[in-house]
This record gives sequence, C-alpha cells and structure tokens, in this order.
Amino acid sequence: MKDTFRHQGKRQHLVEILKEKGIADQRVLEAVGKIPRHLFMDSSFEDHAYQDKAFPIAADQTISQPYTVAFQTELLAVEAGHQVLEIGTGSGYQTAVLCELGARVYSIERQQELFKKTKLFLQKLGYRPKYLCFGDGYKGLPLYAPFDRAIVTAGAPYVPKALLAQLKIGGKLVIPVGDDPQIMTLFTRKSATEFEREEFGEFRFVPLLEDKN
Repeated sequence: MKDTFRHQGKRQHLVEILKEKGIADQRVLEAVGKIPRHLFMDSSFEDHAYQDKAFPIAADQTISQPYTVAFQTELLAVEAGHQVLEIGTGSGYQTAVLCELGARVYSIERQQELFKKTKLFLQKLGYRPKYLCFGDGYKGLPLYAPFDRAIVTAGAPYVPKALLAQLKIGGKLVIPVGDDPQIMTLFTRKSATEFEREEFGEFRFVPLLEDKN
C-alpha cells in the first residue's frame, strides 16, 4: 500500500492531461490528484496506472479511464453532503472520487467477488461510503431514495426507470446509454413527471448486467 513521490508526480501529470482534455472542475481535478489510482489496480499494471487508459480488474470488469471518471463526475456537479447513488462499484475508484468530493455514497456492485474485495479495500484506504451492497443496479436502492445524484459506470442498453424514479426534483443521473459505443447522457429531474435529457458524445463501457451473479 505504498504511495511514493514518484506516484504523486505521475498523478499531477495525469491531472495536467485531464485539464488539456477539457476537465475544468477544480474539485474533480484535486480528487484525481489525491487518490492513489495504482492501488486500485492489479500490481502488474502499476506502471500504467497514471496513463489516461482503462485497465482490466477482477471479474472481467475494468477500472475506467481517468478522463471518463472525471467527465462523468464533472457532469454530476456533486456538492458536499449530496446523497449519491453509484451503480457499479467496480474497483472503488469512482467511489473514492465521490467520497473526496464530500458525497454520501450508496453503491451497488453485482459481481460478488469484486464487491467483497472492494469493500475491504476502501476501508483500508480510509474511504467510508455510507452504504455498499451486492445487488442489481437496475433496481437502484429504493430504501435510501430519493438521491441528489446518481451515476452509472457501465453501459446500459436502456435507462432503468427505477433510477430516474429515485432522483429528487432537481436531481441528476449520468448514464452511458446504448450498446457499443454508448452515448453519455445526463438526465435532470424537473418535476414528478418531467426529465430534461442532454447528450455528451460517445464512450465505451463494459455492459451493465441485470440480476446478481
């Protein structure tokens, strides 16, 4: 669990790359600059941890490209104290970014092996999401709704109605929609029945699978 000056230097270089690519939210950039991404990856990929690339993790999943994490987080416009629903805990890297922004994170992972590993790992690093569970992301977490924000970190063939229903009025959902590639989509809840939809270009994610495994 080492985080050396070399790692820190590489992180600052990554932050500069993200700035050049258009990430402007200072709080998001600071979170990326602070979180030791190399610890979230298989040690054989450690040297590549601060490249702007996605890498494989356990259970045939990936740790998203830093630009994608930063882009989704910037779209969310998270404020400290926001209750945020995360679909797809994965490696826990996006969870850590949300925690750094002061969010109260409720996260669902459908791969049991990954869920167990990430839960322990986040605790070791000192990140304390409000609630982590093994479950079906398509259903959201009605027990803890409504949420200020919701983020989906896998490609959804369609937008789960449950996730929209669990947003507060004024709440936002960021979700990559489609098969391959996906279109990054932002929904803002305007009223009980109205949602504004904005699209932000093509991205590639592993698929969001239904049911637990």
